[in-house]
This record gives sequence, structure tokens and C-alpha cells, in this order.
Amino acid sequence: MSDALADARDLPPGPEKVAELDAVVSAADRAGDVRLGFEARLDLIDACLDAGEPARVLGLFAWVRAAADREPMLFTDTELALLRYYHLWAVGTFRASPAVGRAEAEALLDDLERRFREDQRPLFAVYRLRAELADHVGDVAAAKKWLAQCDAELPPPDDPEWFADDRAAGDTGFCAACYPADRAFLHAAWGEWQAAVDAVEPVLRAAAACPEQPERALAAAMIPYLHLGRFDEAAAAHLRSYRRHRLDRASFPLLPEHLRFCALAGLAGRGVDLLTTHLGDLDEPTDELTAMRFAAAGTLVCRRATAEGMGDRRVHRPTWGDRPAADLSVRELGTVLAGVAATLAARFDARNGTDHQSRLVGDWLAELPVAAIRLDETPVSPLTLESIMEVLDERDDRYTVDDDGIVSGRWPGSYIQFERLGERQEILQVRVVAERSLPAARIAEAYEFCNAWNHDKLMPKAYVHDAGEGHLLLAGDVTTDLEHGATAGQLAALINAAVATGTAFAAAVAELP
Repeated sequence: MSDALADARDLPPGPEKVAELDAVVSAADRAGDVRLGFEARLDLIDACLDAGEPARVLGLFAWVRAAADREPMLFTDTELALLRYYHLWAVGTFRASPAVGRAEAEALLDDLERRFREDQRPLFAVYRLRAELADHVGDVAAAKKWLAQCDAELPPPDDPEWFADDRAAGDTGFCAACYPADRAFLHAAWGEWQAAVDAVEPVLRAAAACPEQPERALAAAMIPYLHLGRFDEAAAAHLRSYRRHRLDRASFPLLPEHLRFCALAGLAGRGVDLLTTHLGDLDEPTDELTAMRFAAAGTLVCRRATAEGMGDRRVHRPTWGDRPAADLSVRELGTVLAGVAATLAARFDARNGTDHQSRLVGDWLAELPVAAIRLDETPVSPLTLESIMEVLDERDDRYTVDDDGIVSGRWPGSYIQFERLGERQEILQVRVVAERSLPAARIAEAYEFCNAWNHDKLMPKAYVHDAGEGHLLLAGDVTTDLEHGATAGQLAALINAAVATGTAFAAAVAELP
């Protein structure tokens, strides 16, 4: 059965992976294998979130939480710590799907707070969730109260190291670099444009370790910038963040912001282009909340485009299930998307017991352009050795280049290499090796550390290398396909993130007992 779990883990995200993990869970339960059932369910939670099935997460998490409470000695400290992250994700599915019960989610959040209090852990992650849930059902007063309590418990974000080190918030499942964007999205939803910008600007000035930054923070700031008349910054935020989000399936929840930005910035034609590019994703959304917002923002784009004389422009809607492919006019597509948004909003409101989501959709559809701005697209260039060296020179880093064009250097606690791979050398691979090695006798601990890192972090992908002579090297890599090239800013962001996360990895290795 362990082999079956390993095979299922290797499958790409999607229904097949969910089905295979379901089969492993069933087999483990029939055999009474609690450990395997625990591991398989954690993987199944990840797979369900990737496959757009968040409504299943609460039941799966309830099982693993109960198993850990019942027989804690079966699990490592690392596995038990991971449950705090999964607990947060499970609560978060309340906003993602109307199929998640409100009472069940609120009880789960109360349980999380109880556990944090018993362990004497900071409560800012709990307060952030309470603010988001209150906002979702339309209780803005409560949302503002919880957000203020979250802010009151956090250290002041004046030190850039707060964002550069994701351990700053403690072992709570709370990403210090992402929270400013979370705050900004809430402030923007309440029309508090300056507060939204104030929330993200510290992280935009810092070198955040989180791989989602700075693009997620920029996506949160672009509409507030627009409302504040900071048009150049709004345009730059949209261009930079969309270049990342257009290629990243996990960034689908941010696409509604880009569509709304185009509608509000007098860029309805560009909005139709974006809508055409991503329309097929609406058939397999990451969750129903995102689907509702995408449909509502898409409707707004279609209405603005129609008002500007583009209502007869054709948009291709691909085949899905029994639905044949069709070329719809922008005007027709707007009607279709409005129906999708209204249906999903009604489902959320029926679960929530309020009309907040329907009113939110209505408010979006009534929005008018704030300004008519121009976009200055920055040139996209192929990946070259010279472009890598230019970024490192700009950072004032010291490095060497060997005869094969591999760039190498030493950063705190680590040795890092930059190499171009692929037939056209279009793939950037950044490898990091921690300076500290471990004795070969600690190989089980080394694998446990790397597995935990890979559970918690997106970058770098960690692994153990037997260097021989009784030593183990702990290494990681970050690989990015730049087939379509990158702007200088994008490449700098990739390299900055790789160095920041690589040195964070090395620091974690150095702190091992």
C-alpha cells in the first residue's frame, strides 16, 4: 500500500490523482493502518485543493485531527506541527465553497483558537481567519474588529527581515509576507484605498522570502492605486503581476482582480483579451468563490467593452463536457457570465444566511471606469548568461562563471549555482547546497527534514545527497521554464526569491540539532 501511495503522489494534479488517493485511503482503512490513512489523507487534502474540490477537506481533516489526538505517539513532531497548517486551510474552505457548512467551519475555527491558546501560540492567524470569514458573510464591523486584533498582535512591519524570514511569525501556519496582501484585499473591499496601499508597501520595499511576492501584493494594490490617482504605479503593478499570474494555475484566484482592473482603467479591449485567454479555466476553477468573482469581473469587462463599441467582437468558448465549442459575441458572453456569477452568489448567500455575495456581484457589475490609462509593456527577452550576471551585479553579489556558463557563488550558509537548461537553454535552475552537512547515520532525520520542508514550502525543492565519506548534503533547487522569455524585472524577482529562499533553507539546516 505504501507503493500505491508513492505512485499516487507522483500523478499530476487532477481527478485521477484524487481517485488514486481515495483508493489508498480506503485500503488503509480496511487494513486498520492508521499511519497510512493519515499520510494518504494529508496528500488527498492537497489533491482536493489542487483539483477544485475544497468541500471535501473538512471531512478529511477531521479524520486526521482525531487520529492525531487519539494516538499522538504514532506521529512525529513534524507531522503534528503540519496539522496547524492543514487546520487553517480547512477553515479557509468555508469561503471557497458554499458546500462547506457555516456551523462546521466556525466550530473548527473555535477549535483552532482553543489549541493555540493551550499551546500559548500567537493568535494572529486565528484573528485573520475570523476577519475574512466575517467579511465573507457581510459583517464588516466584525471583520474590522478582528483585523485590528490581528494587527495588534503582530510585530511592527518596519524591519524588512520580518518579510524576508517566514519564521518570523512563529510556527503558526501564518505567512508574514502574504498577510499585507490579505489586509489590502480586505481594505480594498471596504473602499479604503489608502489603507490598502499602506498595507502592502512595506512588503513591496522588502525582499520577501515567499515565492508569491511581490506579485500578489501588487495585485492587491493595483486597483487602490487606480482610485488614488497613482496611475503609473497602477499600470506597473498590473503588468508585473499579470506576467506571473497568467502562467500560474495556482494564481487563478487573482485573475478577477486583473479583469476588474482592465474594466476600471479604461482598458476594456485588453480585458477581453485576458478573458479570452483564461475563459477555459472557468470550467475547472480552483474553487467556487473564484469562479463567482471571475464570472462577475468578466461580465463587467464585457459590459464595458460593449459600451465602447466592442459588443460584436467574437470570443471563443472551448468545449467542456457535453457543451460544444462556440464563438460568442462579447455581448452574449457577458450575459452567460452574469448568470454564472448570480447563481454562485445565491448559493453562497443561502449557506451564509445573508445577501452579501449577491450584493457584492451587483456592486461589481455597476462599477464605472476610474480613469483611462496607457500601458507601457516592458520588453521580454530570452534567458541569457549575461542577463543572470546583470541581476547579480545589480545585487552587488560576488560570483564566478565556469567554462560551461554555470554561475556560482556563496551566500550566508549556502553555496548557490545558476544554470541554464533545456534545448534552447530557456530553463533557469537555481541549486542551493547548505554549508552544514550531517553524518550519514542521521539519514532518516535528513529525509524527515526535507519532507517537512517540501510540505511547508514551495521553494526550494529539498532533497538529501549522500556525498560519501560519511557525510550527507542537504540541497534544494528552484526550476523555472522561461520558454517565453522574461523581463529584467521578472528575472530579478526570480533570482531574488531563489536566493532568499535558498539562504532560508540553509539557515534551517544550520539550526538542526
